[in-house]
Amino acid sequence: MLEDLDLNTIRDENARQAILRLFDLIEDLAAENRKLREENQRLRDENNRLKGEQGKPKIKPSKKAGGSQADYSSERERYKPKPWKKESKAARIEVKREEVIPVDPEQLPPDAEFKGYEDVVVQDIKIETDNVRFRKEKYHSPSEQKTYVAQVPAGYEGQFGPGIKAMTLVLYYAINTSEAKIEEFFEHVGIVISAGQISNLLIKDQDAFHGEKEEIVVAGLRSSPWQHIDDTGTRVNGVNEHTHVIGNPLYTAYVTHPSKDRLAVVEALRNGHEATFRLDSMTYDWLARVNLPPMVVDEVRQWPQEQNLDRQTMEELLAERLPDLGKQSRQNLLSAAAVSAYHAQPEFPVPRLLVCDDADQFKRVTEEVALCWIHEGRHYKKLDPQVAHNRQKLDDFMKRFWEYYDELLTYQRQPSPQEAERLSKEFDALFSEKTDYYWLDKRIAKTQAKKERLLMVLKHPEIPLHNNPAEIEVRRRARKRDVSFGPRTQDGKRAWDTFISLAATAKKLDVSFYQYIHDRVTRTHQIPSLAELITQQAERRQLGASWTSG
Repeated sequence: MLEDLDLNTIRDENARQAILRLFDLIEDLAAENRKLREENQRLRDENNRLKGEQGKPKIKPSKKAGGSQADYSSERERYKPKPWKKESKAARIEVKREEVIPVDPEQLPPDAEFKGYEDVVVQDIKIETDNVRFRKEKYHSPSEQKTYVAQVPAGYEGQFGPGIKAMTLVLYYAINTSEAKIEEFFEHVGIVISAGQISNLLIKDQDAFHGEKEEIVVAGLRSSPWQHIDDTGTRVNGVNEHTHVIGNPLYTAYVTHPSKDRLAVVEALRNGHEATFRLDSMTYDWLARVNLPPMVVDEVRQWPQEQNLDRQTMEELLAERLPDLGKQSRQNLLSAAAVSAYHAQPEFPVPRLLVCDDADQFKRVTEEVALCWIHEGRHYKKLDPQVAHNRQKLDDFMKRFWEYYDELLTYQRQPSPQEAERLSKEFDALFSEKTDYYWLDKRIAKTQAKKERLLMVLKHPEIPLHNNPAEIEVRRRARKRDVSFGPRTQDGKRAWDTFISLAATAKKLDVSFYQYIHDRVTRTHQIPSLAELITQQAERRQLGASWTSG
């Protein structure tokens, strides 16, 4: 719109300002029109559903379309194409057997001399049944009136051996195959198994794996002073819940919780263990910042101090002593007490910093928070200017935005106090400018207000500039949700969290998930625990080597 209008040719400043205001009005009306269209379509869809029909299908716009504003990833701008180079996979291939292939003697001339071998590695796999009939010896002692029966090898308990048990877990949790398709796969191979038996293999009697997941969380939290965190929706028996994802380059852990508030974040960092509550100096510092009424604080000071209280005790105190406390004040009090108890507990290491988006529930849980630059860029991608002047202003600003991002990447490789000071001043200059595009200027001001958290990398150069690893792991859970909808029981929810955590962590540690599961099912324990591997790699990689108290 108005592609040919050049504001620089307008000499009258009043007229120029009037045109800029008209541009703002056009953008406001266009945005309002989009919202009304979306609301109108939503109401139409709901009306159709009430009549037993279907709503309008959700068809994603073509990536080839001219306007790329529908793509909010903001990642394409920051990626620079690298020259493609084919990598050799030979070193990663484990050779199981060798076979010498002779040349047909009839093809050889009389003077042919043997010159050794030319090696070719060919990958293959065998899928075949290994059904076994165990003939367990049985003895009876008349004197003891007791029968002695030999035990089957570890992993062969029940009707299925370790291969089927491991394959079922890998197909479902690591490859996102549905239970129905797993049953179909086994049928094609020649295994007789029911849907109920597959469900039991996926969920029942998994305490050893739940224990390993707990160890992973502890080792992962201890492996670096910073952690990624994010969440995504999930359904448990048809009820909406939230899966929280925490991790770093060495591990990923999933914890599903009924809510996504700050208490849920605390419990996710405790691997789902219920939060406790503690009233101490940290609690009252928090309450002072949120301006809890003095009379409420005075009352709370009469409650048990500097000791852990469970949820029931806190609820009883609130009901008896502060029955009229407002919802927000109540939530602030519970959050403050839960975070205080979290920092005092010894079971789970408390990270110094979370790398996350700007959601409120992540704030104040740790000493520091670093915001994701990619997520910040998405806010600008959501701007959809209709006027050519505004589109150009947005394009120009985004070019400088990602140039500044590249400077931060360069700083990470060679940090220095002088460069940190320069980048801080450059941030102020970039995010204080006025562009004559109202909605862009408003967005720029919001970024400026997040300066400390966006520039945490100047203080801690080893932390990442974005939260993409957590978002990638969120997509892993979302893809599982798309295929299998969601767990139907609390045992199923726990199994989902445990095995998807184990699969994601094994991948990061370059451990075969199938071999790891098979090793545990047979109880041979030839593969070290994933927690041990996290600790070993953390010592080598030193994820927090340059961390300072600042």
